Amino acid sequence: MGRRKGIMSDKMKVELAKELGFYDVVQDEGWGGIKARDAGNMVKRAIEIAQQQLANKQ
Repeated sequence: MGRRKGIMSDKMKVELAKELGFYDVVQDEGWGGIKARDAGNMVKRAIEIAQQQLANKQ
């Protein structure tokens, strides 16, 4: 079974990793080196941003 292409852009992922403080791990080890908790926090923050953008459009 192949991996699915992510919905989140690479630019967005980098910005979130920097904001959440684990971009150094990404630079050293790649995205596979981050902790599951960090990945979850990144998704959680992306959802918050999307919700804020939707609220601003209404």
